[in-house]
Amino acid sequence: MEEDDDDIDLLPLSALQHLVFCPRQCVLIHGERQWAENRLTAEGRVLHDRVDTPEEEVRGGLRIARAVPLASRRLGLTGRADVVEFHRDPAAPDAPWRPLPVEYKRGRPKDHDADRVQLCAQALCLEDMLGLPVPEGALFYGQPRRRQTVPFDAALRARTEDLAAELRRLLRAPALPPPLVDDPRCRSCSLVDICRPAVAGRSAARWLDRALGRLLADDAGTAEEDDGP
Repeated sequence: MEEDDDDIDLLPLSALQHLVFCPRQCVLIHGERQWAENRLTAEGRVLHDRVDTPEEEVRGGLRIARAVPLASRRLGLTGRADVVEFHRDPAAPDAPWRPLPVEYKRGRPKDHDADRVQLCAQALCLEDMLGLPVPEGALFYGQPRRRQTVPFDAALRARTEDLAAELRRLLRAPALPPPLVDDPRCRSCSLVDICRPAVAGRSAARWLDRALGRLLADDAGTAEEDDGP
């Protein structure tokens, strides 16, 4: 059986989270297939392993599906949702069950929106697959151990779709994005020894200094010619 070309070109949902955190890290992982683990990534992997077995359960007006496969050809994304809850409206028992994706994360809520973007991408995939609206989802952090509701408003949806397009562009680009410079995020990145942001940053700065020096020298030479007899 031949594979569908559209399916081959789908990119992982998790790449959007990496892209928000650091474009260079994203391309190293998803473009160059580089990976290294540290304590933070190991803890996150263990947390996801606990919910990564496909199964379903029903509790009255609630259906819980774990490790749910997701895909959207429109966005060019594929992946899995940790949990998708399907809620039934008691006042409308004949209405479709309402999907609500739930993503499990180690640690605490972050000061950037990488987790919200990843969750929104799951919701957009569910909408494309099921033809049902997904107005909100939830993030469950290990600290504190409670949910954070995430509304999928127009701004978050637009940002997520823009990032999906940017992801495809970056992975087709001929060169790595530049490294972060003196950024605290590098201290928690498991790829810091592969990325080597300090060395790459100095190399880029030296190249820029040389290029500007040549440009200034050329301008000076042109000016002397213009002032000559």
